[in-house]
Amino acid sequence: MTIEIRNTIRFRLNDREVELADVSPVQTLLDFLRMDRNLRGTKEGCAEGDCGACTVLVGRLYDGRLKYESVNACIRFVASLDGCHVVTVEALAQPDGPLHPVQQAMVDTHASQCGFCTPGFVMSLYGLWMENPKPSVQEIEKALQGNLCRCTGYAAIIRAAQAISSIGELGKDPLVAEREKIARRLAALRDGRRVELGSEDERIVLPGSLDDFAAVLEASPKATIVAGSTDVGLWVTKFMRDIAPVVHLSHLEELRRISVDADGFTLAAGVSYTDAYAVLVRHFPQLRELWDRIGGEQVRNMGTVGGNIANGSPIGDTPPALIALGASVTLRKGGKRRTLPLESFFIDYGRQDRQPGEFVESVRIPFLAEADRFAVYKVSKRLDEDISSVCGAFRVTLDGEGRVADAALAFGGMAGTPKRASTVEAALKGAVWSETAVNTALAGFEQDFTPLTDWRASADYRMLVAKNLLRRFYLETQETRNVRIDRAVAVAV
Repeated sequence: MTIEIRNTIRFRLNDREVELADVSPVQTLLDFLRMDRNLRGTKEGCAEGDCGACTVLVGRLYDGRLKYESVNACIRFVASLDGCHVVTVEALAQPDGPLHPVQQAMVDTHASQCGFCTPGFVMSLYGLWMENPKPSVQEIEKALQGNLCRCTGYAAIIRAAQAISSIGELGKDPLVAEREKIARRLAALRDGRRVELGSEDERIVLPGSLDDFAAVLEASPKATIVAGSTDVGLWVTKFMRDIAPVVHLSHLEELRRISVDADGFTLAAGVSYTDAYAVLVRHFPQLRELWDRIGGEQVRNMGTVGGNIANGSPIGDTPPALIALGASVTLRKGGKRRTLPLESFFIDYGRQDRQPGEFVESVRIPFLAEADRFAVYKVSKRLDEDISSVCGAFRVTLDGEGRVADAALAFGGMAGTPKRASTVEAALKGAVWSETAVNTALAGFEQDFTPLTDWRASADYRMLVAKNLLRRFYLETQETRNVRIDRAVAVAV
């Protein structure tokens, strides 16, 4: 098969098209904007995707529809932008014209003090306004989880978000009014070719298709795979790692597909947390709180479910819940595929069952049975935008007599990998689902786990939390009891 190759990346920056042939594998969008294009409104605060000062909007075509999302420019690589529209704060208002409605709302409500974080807040609110012109306070707070302000506080910024639609009309906004024209221009940039940049030591590849990606990785099994870059970005900005050769995947629509059938649904590995949200919470409302607390909005827009799995972190947010649900993962190398239970994918700390040249292609999640009881809890020092100290996911299947026919209890933060509490599960199986059975099974935690002490939590604390989460799960399954647990207290250390 002949592969057509292009040796430039092409994208739109505000109102101009950009074509680059000389791109470093580690060049971030933030550095490109500030150093190459002198667009200094986008700030560097943390360089790890936490503070939101670098927030910009990136528009991309999805099944022909142009959608803009807030992203962290500090950990987004320039090479990943092929076929995109990057919008910075400088594009919102003309130099001699009036302020954009979002900017004017920030002024009118006194929502800025020192101003360093303000451009990032403006861009996050702009992205929210385009999708939801009259958001609730809860929706505003969710959209701003990834933006930190050290001096103004958030009440005035929330008032600004509520005031935007009273200042400007969404239909007259350029990114809305000219959506079809911009979409046509982006479509013209997408020629389906493989993009190759740089020499072998600095090589960057954007495959032309999923099959092309499989061929590229089989030929270069040591290449760094970059989907959302919410983890790889920190390898560069914090650890100064050389990631070349690098293969970018965020442009592949084949890896962003979701398919639903009678028994469950399949997420292609490049589906972002944001894109997965609707189908997940529709079928598993128990996942809503967990999903809302994965990073901030910018991280959820960039990060992928497949990347979170492939990364193999013992404190990843998604594996415990997916393991408890009985998920399986499909791996691919060239034209060959194999499927295994997700729990079997994690071998040891930093080790996954993935051969050279093999990649995570999709994850399959079966629906719950009527007799299943399911919940997941994330415990962290900070409610929003924080890494788990312990994440526990619980599923029990009850028979007609109220006995535990099956149990799956999976934890993150308790071992070197996401891991099931097999001894605890064995103690529960066959027993009547009761407080006595739960208390008896608790002793199995010491056999299943030997947690570590680190700055997030002590070993003793982690063990106590894991046991208490099982107790909580039991109480919340008792439909005849009037049990109410304060979630804000339960999830914070």
